[in-house]
Amino acid sequence: MITNLAQGQRVFTSNAFLVEGDRTVVVDPGNDFDAVAAIRERVDDLDAVIVTHTHPDHVGNLDAVKEAFGVEAWGFDAGQPGIDHAIEDGETVRMGDHDYLALHTPGHKDDHLCFYARDPGILFAGDLVFANGSFGRTDLAEGDRRTLIESIDRLRETVGDDLDEMHTGHGPSVATNPAHDLELASRAARF
Repeated sequence: MITNLAQGQRVFTSNAFLVEGDRTVVVDPGNDFDAVAAIRERVDDLDAVIVTHTHPDHVGNLDAVKEAFGVEAWGFDAGQPGIDHAIEDGETVRMGDHDYLALHTPGHKDDHLCFYARDPGILFAGDLVFANGSFGRTDLAEGDRRTLIESIDRLRETVGDDLDEMHTGHGPSVATNPAHDLELASRAARF
């Protein structure tokens, strides 16, 4: 089960996804809301925090969640504050009841990761792409439009049409033909 803990929050935060199952994790704990209370409303224990990238709106609550649940955080660059373990490009990461392929997808930020589980067709896209063909900003530090386009194209090649759900860093998740949203983002980023 995947729940957006930040749903309805009226603060500057990313989406924060609780992924329940064999290995219960939070993907991006968000910022400026009580993520600890939101997690505790749903589960008693947490196994880890997985970070798509280390922009403040995605990791502002990281230390509080780690401390409250006694867990460690996993992300691309263990040299970043709060990240305890590195996830390599191509590594398999267990989240909930499924194994996800970690894909290093820079362009929005150098340490950006997406996570894809072929079965059941779920993608955590972070800030690489969003609903309706939007894509991550490239005007911030470490942003690069050409690299972002390459990352979107790599992601599209990896997932193909085998995509049932796309959970993004901001805005709504996409459960109706998310591969089309990826295609639109690829086109839009080229303009």
